[in-house]
Amino acid sequence: MIDNLAKFHREHEQYYSQAPLRQAAELQARSRALKSLADRWSDVEAGEQASAVAFAGTEDLNAPGLVAESGILFMEGEGEPAELRRLKREVGMLAEETEQGGAWLNQAMEQAWEIAGGLTSYPALADLLGERHRIIANDWQSAGLQALIARLLRRALELLARVDFSPAALRADLRGERMAPAYLYSASELFDRASDLLAESATLVHENERRWRVFRARVRALRSNRPAATE
Repeated sequence: MIDNLAKFHREHEQYYSQAPLRQAAELQARSRALKSLADRWSDVEAGEQASAVAFAGTEDLNAPGLVAESGILFMEGEGEPAELRRLKREVGMLAEETEQGGAWLNQAMEQAWEIAGGLTSYPALADLLGERHRIIANDWQSAGLQALIARLLRRALELLARVDFSPAALRADLRGERMAPAYLYSASELFDRASDLLAESATLVHENERRWRVFRARVRALRSNRPAATE
């Protein structure tokens, strides 16, 4: 059983030492998009509907270079860009998945802690019990980070929900208090912190690689020394 756990949990963690890094990079890209829009809307003067042509781009609301990078395109006579709706939907899914993953990992570490306690009766593993418990501690810390990441992302979505992204509403805001840029900056900062914590979570899990390798090597060596009748 100990060998099975060491084998498959190590492989599982090899995946989760990489996947959060990809998620962090994607979240950073979304954060940059929000900052680009906020930068644009902090300075630009609100224009009028520039064209009666359907799907014409808004000269004042689109941030330079952002359309090509993110696909986010504000068009005359339209509402919130589909790409922004997708951004919020994907962040919501990430929050849900991260929260669920953190809850599962927390429960798994509760059980792992109890199992690790049983290893204290094996003198041959005594010098590696610190390594095994450090693995659990790292994973438990990662579980806590995942719960916090989900909170940050959901709060960011609440901030974005305060903004009406239709061109007409945005232009009215630009002629008034310009609250949209403020909400976008704050949401992007929460995205940034969540991204940092995703990377930190991956680092914690990645630190376990050598510990798993050493621990499993000892377990396999002990198994190979057992009498054949007990295999």
